[in-house]
Amino acid sequence: MDEIKRLNNLTSNNLSIGQILKVPSNNTESENITHVVIGGDSLYSIARKYNTTVDEIKRLNNLTSNTLSIGQVLKIPSSSDSSLSYINYVVISGDSLYSIARKYNTTVDEIKRLNNLTSSTLSIGQTLKIPK
Repeated sequence: MDEIKRLNNLTSNNLSIGQILKVPSNNTESENITHVVIGGDSLYSIARKYNTTVDEIKRLNNLTSNTLSIGQVLKIPSSSDSSLSYINYVVISGDSLYSIARKYNTTVDEIKRLNNLTSSTLSIGQTLKIPK
């Protein structure tokens, strides 16, 4: 209990519903983040929050539907995974997803996935995550 309090900078034993805690692990395989489902959460909103995909969350948690329950604990892929590393790119006049993808040797689909984009419309000054 003391280690959990230290990891989470807690000064008391009181917890809140939906609070996310770091828990010590001796596991050497890739660690995952956990997310406790709260009212209003959807797989899509959770995937956006953690910069991952709905399919990846479903796979990691062996989910067969998109239905969530309040209080449900989901494993989220760790952002320390090298497949999630990226650089930030600020859109300038004349940019398109295609031109940016060519410049950084990636694909339009990968940029759209990484940024949870549903269209190819860009705005000047918009910040995009580009895979390394």
